[in-house]
Amino acid sequence: MPDIKITPLGAGQDVGRSCLLLSMGGKNIMLDCGMHMGYNDERRFPDFSYIVPEGPITSHIDCVIISHFHLDHCGALPYMSEIVGYTGPIYMTHPTKAIAPILLEDMRKVAVERKGESNFFTTQMIKDCMKKVIPVTLHQSMMVDTDLEIKAYYAGHVLGAAMFWIKVGSQSVVYTGDYNMTPDRHLGAAWIDKCRPDLLISESTYATTIRDSKRCRERDFLKKVHECVAKGGKVLIPVFALGRAQELCILLETYWDRMNLKYPIYFALGLTEKANTYYKMFITWTNQKIRKTFVHRNMFDFKHIKPFDKAYIDNPGAMVVFATPGMLHAGLSLQIFKKWAPNENNMVIMPGYCVQGTVGNKILGGAKKVEFENRQVVEVKMAVEYMSFSAHADAKGSIMQLIQNCEPKNVMLVHGEAEKMKFLRSKIKDEFNLETYMPANGETCVISTPIKIPVDASVSLLKAEARSYNAQPPDPKRRRLIHGVLVMKDNRIMLQNLTDALKEIGINRHVMRFTSKVKMDDPGPMIRTSERLKTLLEEKLSGWTVTMQENGSISIESVEVKVEEDEKDPKQKTVLISWTNQDEDIGAYILNVLQNMC
Repeated sequence: MPDIKITPLGAGQDVGRSCLLLSMGGKNIMLDCGMHMGYNDERRFPDFSYIVPEGPITSHIDCVIISHFHLDHCGALPYMSEIVGYTGPIYMTHPTKAIAPILLEDMRKVAVERKGESNFFTTQMIKDCMKKVIPVTLHQSMMVDTDLEIKAYYAGHVLGAAMFWIKVGSQSVVYTGDYNMTPDRHLGAAWIDKCRPDLLISESTYATTIRDSKRCRERDFLKKVHECVAKGGKVLIPVFALGRAQELCILLETYWDRMNLKYPIYFALGLTEKANTYYKMFITWTNQKIRKTFVHRNMFDFKHIKPFDKAYIDNPGAMVVFATPGMLHAGLSLQIFKKWAPNENNMVIMPGYCVQGTVGNKILGGAKKVEFENRQVVEVKMAVEYMSFSAHADAKGSIMQLIQNCEPKNVMLVHGEAEKMKFLRSKIKDEFNLETYMPANGETCVISTPIKIPVDASVSLLKAEARSYNAQPPDPKRRRLIHGVLVMKDNRIMLQNLTDALKEIGINRHVMRFTSKVKMDDPGPMIRTSERLKTLLEEKLSGWTVTMQENGSISIESVEVKVEEDEKDPKQKTVLISWTNQDEDIGAYILNVLQNMC
């Protein structure tokens, strides 16, 4: 049996630094190439020496696929292509290609210019890396080479996020990246067809979470923000530039309008303009409501939300500030946090998952003091709230729904915590009885797949089956069976009907029939005996068609029942029952009925 091998270089029983090596049918594919937000040393990037101890990796990788623009999925891409060395194709959607370089440059500035880190990629390296990118359109099959085919499906989550179906020969894998099966205020729900892959590789960030209704979360969020600003407090909402930021901006904007509130709301300067430009450019990726209103007004032109200036940090009075990045590990959001944390009137709302090692993760864990690299200690007196507006899949809806939709033969969980994955694995086993794998980083998982042999079917055979199926009363549960002969010719296997197959081979058809005799006493002419037998068989075979031929014989399928008279004693009749091999069951049954009668 041919094998599929997967080795996580990142995101194996861990969140962040997504990078998987997939080997099947002699092809090696890298799925995502992310960085870990919780580390500032060499653990930040995947360990590429696993592929080849040193030197370029181009000869070992056939292609790289990036699912979306979040840095834990694409943050190590310029490092891999320009510093380690890779010149092959990189596939991602059009929005991802447009947005990823902006986020990479933003992150590079923080790491190199503010923290003075070395062994990091440069601005030029980001540009050179992006030249290798081949953008893909949703539902478009792309041939990487003669054997390797990929297709992207809509994943929701963030603008441009895609799930990828990858096929080599008869083997196929679906890689989800991050996805969300429930639509939100600005994006639609993820969708994939019944592609029945050998393996589904799914994220499991919220593997044990069954999130409460979105409406309740939104109400709770607005109530907490309103209460805090009403008593003069400041609200910090750390977000990533695109995605949840737009979601929460639309939410606050409509609430401020409805309640006629005047408290200022700010968004980190520069990023909104860029974000909104891309939402306008890729409007087809957003949901139906936004596309409709876009004709009259742009949902991303906010009335109450103004650009933020660093000078506002020390301003007195209430305000709401959206600042990047979303896990409080660097940048402006961390700067504001340090200033506002010691005041109990203030509040920080974490709207998404925070990986271990980040300040966000520490304060969600209840830390009352946070120590920084320069021995600076910040007391956390402000209120800390966690509200999941994350666009990841959860256990109840998304992950189970996706398995139901695409019907995989095996499942692999990545991008999640080990304990939570174990819970989800048992849930998948109970509900779908599927083998579920959850390899750790550096651990190779081998999945055997059955050998599939493609067979062509002749048009005449398919038409004949369709005719007989349509002639019967509708029944969705009825199986559709095709009977034919397998013919191998010119390295192709074809299923044909018997007549066509014999013609192709050039031989005459020989039919073997089995005949049995039953003797019976029945005075009167032969035709009356035949009529009596026909009536009897109609009673016994109510679901079958029993017909009387012109010569007096009775036929049921290929079974023939014929009555013969003894010349010397006309009272003595001989009943001959003959059938072909394919109708042996019914032939034997009729023989048994007639033997019991005589």
